[in-house]
Amino acid sequence: MSEEKNAAIRRMQIVRKIVLFILILGVIALAAFTKTLNGETPFHEILETVGLILIGVAIVGRGWCSLYIGGRKKAEIIDQGPYSITRNPLYVFSFIGAFGIGAQTGSITLALLFVLIAYVVFWATVKGEEAWLLDAFGEPYAAYLKRTPRFWPNFSLWRAEETLEVRPGFFLTTIADGLTFLLAIPIFELIERAQETGWIHTVFTLP
Repeated sequence: MSEEKNAAIRRMQIVRKIVLFILILGVIALAAFTKTLNGETPFHEILETVGLILIGVAIVGRGWCSLYIGGRKKAEIIDQGPYSITRNPLYVFSFIGAFGIGAQTGSITLALLFVLIAYVVFWATVKGEEAWLLDAFGEPYAAYLKRTPRFWPNFSLWRAEETLEVRPGFFLTTIADGLTFLLAIPIFELIERAQETGWIHTVFTLP
């Protein structure tokens, strides 16, 4: 892949992160002025717990994917392990993490809104990446596109080699990125406390 196309991919990734950050800030602001229907119900607490578990799944899953991709996505076609059942497992685990983040609000509506935002942003990114990879790898990548779902995993396609070349730096970076999901816990707890003490007055009520 040419240096020009590499630069274009990097720009796309930077724009994706900026847009995602801005949209997440917007949802956090919405959450600050929102209270859940019927307040602190058992469902509210269960949803927060499920969300925490899903954040853990997302962190571990993204780390697992990084063992396979290892920064090689632009150099070769990765179609082993999680990449054999979905073309974008890192993003799939990010969707799971997005729901977990939103679930910390105790609102199923906001949890789904987080997923929707992640899906829209990553879908746009993936479309660009697929075009570049198709141009770079041609028919082999076209065949990979045909047999492997973009997001929803097809577990019947699973295949993996017995050995794997691992790049520790990329793995640790991915884990560190995933750990930022945990910031949702203190952020939304602080928002809840601010609402309870009257520092923030709620305007919306959502299930």
